[in-house]
Formats: sequence, structure tokens, C-alpha cells
Amino acid sequence: VGFTAGNLQERLRRHNSNHKGFTGQSNDWVIAYYEAFTDKPSAMKREKEIKAKKSRAYIKELIDGSEHSGS
Repeated sequence: VGFTAGNLQERLRRHNSNHKGFTGQSNDWVIAYYEAFTDKPSAMKREKEIKAKKSRAYIKELIDGSEHSGS
């Protein structure tokens, strides 16, 4: 769960590159779900909402629902 103010595909490429840090330890990251926002504060607020749930089940519901909603 995170946000980018730039190119989503570029963020994924960086996560899958070999670098220090949590995301660099694995190179099998995929984009399973995303939401688009027009401004950074809205994106950051939504990220905090999702993370505040602390629920793998909630995130799975978002992903599963996106298959039907076209997100």
C-alpha cells in the first residue's frame, strides 16, 4: 500500500529493481489494485485510511472488487 505522484509503472519498476530496502528484497511485485486521485493530499489520506484498517481481508476485498468495477 502506497502512493506515487508520478508514473505508476516506474514505481513498480523501482520496486522490482535490486536495491537496499524492503521492496528491493524481492522482484516479484505486481500492481493488483490502484485508485487515481487528482492531488497528493487526497492520495495520502486514502493511503492512511487503507493502512489504518490493518486488515489483509480488507485489502483482498479491494483487489477482488476491482475485478468487477474495472479499477
